Amino acid sequence: MSIRNLDRMFQPASVAVIGASNRERSVGRVLSRNLLSGGFEGPVLPVNPHAAAIGATLAYPDVDALPFAPDLAVICTPPDTVPGIVDSLGRRGTKAAVVITAGFAETRSDAGRQLTQAMLDAARPHLMRVVGPNCVGILVPGIGLNASFAHLHPRAGDIAFVSQSGAVVTAVLDWSTHRDIGFSHVVSLGNMADVDFGDMLDFLIADPKTRAILLYIESITHAPKFMSAARAAARAKPVIVVKAGRTADAARAAASHTGALAGSDAVYDAAFRRAGMLRVFSMDELFDAVETLAYGPRIVGDRLAIISNGGGIGVLATEALSDSGGRLAALAPETMARLDGCLPATWSHGNPVDIIGDAPGSRYAQALEAVLADPGTDAVLVLNCPTAIADSGEAARATLDLVESGTGGGRRQPPVLTSWLGDGAAAEARRLFAAARVPTYETPEQAVRGFMHLVRYRRHQALLMETPQPLHEWTAPAVGAARAVIRAVAAEGREMLTGPEAEQVLEAYGVPVARTLTATTPEEAGRAAERIGGRVALKILSRAISHKSDVGGVQLGLEGREPVRAAAEAMLATVAGRSGGAPVDGFAVQAMAAMPHAHELIVGVHRDPVFGPTLLFGKGGVEVEVVRDSAVALPPLNSVLAQDLVSQTRVYDLLRGYRDRPAADLEAIHRVLERVGQLSLDLPEVAELDINPLLAGASGVIALDARIRIQPAEQAAPPAIRPYPGHLAHRAVLEDGSTVDIRPIRPEDEPGIAEMLARSSLEDLRLRFFAPIKQLSHESAARLTQIDYGREMAFVAVGDDELLGVSRLAEDPEGETAEFAVMVRTDRQKRGLGERLMADLIGYARERGIATLHGSVLTENRRMLALCEKLGFVRKAVPDDPGVAHLALKLGEPTATAR
Repeated sequence: MSIRNLDRMFQPASVAVIGASNRERSVGRVLSRNLLSGGFEGPVLPVNPHAAAIGATLAYPDVDALPFAPDLAVICTPPDTVPGIVDSLGRRGTKAAVVITAGFAETRSDAGRQLTQAMLDAARPHLMRVVGPNCVGILVPGIGLNASFAHLHPRAGDIAFVSQSGAVVTAVLDWSTHRDIGFSHVVSLGNMADVDFGDMLDFLIADPKTRAILLYIESITHAPKFMSAARAAARAKPVIVVKAGRTADAARAAASHTGALAGSDAVYDAAFRRAGMLRVFSMDELFDAVETLAYGPRIVGDRLAIISNGGGIGVLATEALSDSGGRLAALAPETMARLDGCLPATWSHGNPVDIIGDAPGSRYAQALEAVLADPGTDAVLVLNCPTAIADSGEAARATLDLVESGTGGGRRQPPVLTSWLGDGAAAEARRLFAAARVPTYETPEQAVRGFMHLVRYRRHQALLMETPQPLHEWTAPAVGAARAVIRAVAAEGREMLTGPEAEQVLEAYGVPVARTLTATTPEEAGRAAERIGGRVALKILSRAISHKSDVGGVQLGLEGREPVRAAAEAMLATVAGRSGGAPVDGFAVQAMAAMPHAHELIVGVHRDPVFGPTLLFGKGGVEVEVVRDSAVALPPLNSVLAQDLVSQTRVYDLLRGYRDRPAADLEAIHRVLERVGQLSLDLPEVAELDINPLLAGASGVIALDARIRIQPAEQAAPPAIRPYPGHLAHRAVLEDGSTVDIRPIRPEDEPGIAEMLARSSLEDLRLRFFAPIKQLSHESAARLTQIDYGREMAFVAVGDDELLGVSRLAEDPEGETAEFAVMVRTDRQKRGLGERLMADLIGYARERGIATLHGSVLTENRRMLALCEKLGFVRKAVPDDPGVAHLALKLGEPTATAR
């Protein structure tokens, strides 16, 4: 399930309180009072077998005695009674319940888990949705619904707040009430036995009263569903998330460096970033983010101008900006000239703009007007500290008047953030700014943090819309060859691959590896070195030793047969002493890579128990876990996502070149990341993988050492993001005998979509888009090509490297129905291509278990109507629009599908 019956949850016509009470300070009493006093206009039905009335409202002894089935039931009875009550409600016809009661799976006991399952089993036959158990409840202020035991009624607004923690819910409500911030929904999810974050995001996407979504997350229960819903939500409206438990399990023991570095919090961070959400890290920051978001300024860049009446607070703001990765705006000469003309000669003559401590309101206004008009300024932070010779309130009013006038020098006015320090007049100034929806903060550091929230959110959104470069040409990975190596190792009962075995797996995926020969004795190692020629690295081969350098099992820069033989003899003794006598299988002799000024990097794969395969990149070498310069991403990756992963590390600055050091081949690094990401999706048997070091220089990359640990494939968590379904690609023969390649759409197809539209007639475009569109914006084209294969599909027909047509469907959150669309380039029509694309779409929908495929077509689009009739669609008129026909094709009963 996803959003089924959530309308009954959040737009109920009636509510029952099961466990209502007159006993003071009881949960049942508070729930009843909140529902009866919150302004909800529908009937509230208290249920209590021992009371004739709750307050002045008639009560009922049990669910069966209710005069009708309530849309929503709020349950606060003892845990053992909940499954039976849910069953009774379901039989009456109730479709939504909020279970306040604790004592379920959160107790970590078998009894608690069994009780949770019994509750779900009771709800499932009736398609009843359950929020909780163990939660504070839900609030929808716009309809006066307070089905919670919170201590107050929040005002209505356009921010939705969804939290696992009830304590955080009540704290946010208390904080927001004093700042005049309202909510469209406040939802305490508790244990998330049924309704979870993915469901709530899907529901809130389509809610017109919700402008932004705030999440407090402790854990995710269904990563693929969450990621699919989160990516869709973040494209539609801002989503801010705070994640608790950042250090849990982060330092667990692992067989690989990647396993040690890719802690759970790093994976959550990667997931939030990939979804386009903004993450914050503390309750204070959460509150700041709420305020910044509530007032909704939008920025186009990260260049901040600072205006202050004191040099010290300007310096503090500048330092905070630098520490958080922001940039000071470089003021243009004409801006400097304007400031010279309106400020005292002792002003700072730069950014921050110190307008001196005696600045009256008029000076604030003049300086702000000049800076707002500067073309290199993306936002302005206005600071004020109280002085005895200037009125802070006057400065606030002057600033506010200018902001509200919309003065922006003939361009869209950059957003203005404010920080008035102190109490007294400063408190009144902050009240004025808040009333006018101008972001205001108590300290300069908080203000800069609010600005950086906007910057990071913009960056994440821009990343969602970046068009990747065309796919790198490379031979398809030899999955069979790689899996054969893994199966052979598993058949021997081993978890760890030897170095040469790991290199064979990497070679199958096109990752460059150094030439390596194996030997069983020191004498054979010497002969292998002679065959390779030049300098070599000698490494121990042992199925029992993972980190060879830790036991003296690596020696570099050897040359010649005898030095290698002697080094191998000595290595056997050293390894035996340091490893406690671990068995040694032989030696690997590897050619030393000749790559001047190369950097040692690490690329790795780790299997997260929640999000499935994750990819790690960073600074490599033996000190990798000491330096800890790494970043994590969720596969699959393309060129844009690979570049973003690399750019998150400190070593990225070195890779771009410095002084006399040339830049490394970044494209080669990106290719390795893309290929290893694909490996992690193709081979769930790979539990952990390290390439360390991956040597990277100006001439390319080469893997010098690799380590792979395997596990049974069935133990691997599924990928959080559904990978590209390449198995659906095929060649089709059209009616005229010509052939086209049909495959799922890729983000790289954005230029092809634009070209297809440019070569189509205006009439065809009007029939497809219901408007005379000749070209799409980059954002619209990116949205059409960067799809979520977990809930969307688009097939493109390709001929002569050109896009000739496209068909697509978008599923509803339940996966039961899907809306379709199809278009064929004007000069490629009447060849059966549209029918071929629709047939593929219908076949895919059947495989997904979709019950109904539907769409809207202009009645004048006779060719499309005829095609749909031929394919079995049933046509119905649209009563409010006679120019549009609704078409539907029944495919069968809906079936559950993997998301």
